[in-house]
Amino acid sequence: MKDYDRKKLANNIKTLRKQKNLNQAELGEILHVSQLTIGSWETGRAIPGSDTLKILADYFQVSTDELLGRKTSGSANDTDLSEMINNARFFDGKPMDDHDKELVRDILKRIYNEK
Repeated sequence: MKDYDRKKLANNIKTLRKQKNLNQAELGEILHVSQLTIGSWETGRAIPGSDTLKILADYFQVSTDELLGRKTSGSANDTDLSEMINNARFFDGKPMDDHDKELVRDILKRIYNEK
């Protein structure tokens, strides 16, 4: 696994743990691993095995792709939407104003969240 991918996975595990208001020891108890193991995953020093990735994904109610930081087809996060909108232009090639960008953002969120 590339360093960049390790960092994405590590950050995702930490973020998801914090969203559940758990500390490393509590998550370790749930998963039957040590706090040190959770800390190693969250710093990227170690990578959970494939079986453990599935257990993590199930526990956090995300796909393994999401846990690994991979984009899933039919979904867009705020960063993706911002990039699309910032590159958007009117038909005459002029940049959109902030009001129109917000309208486009709302439309794109609806499109991507309904799939």
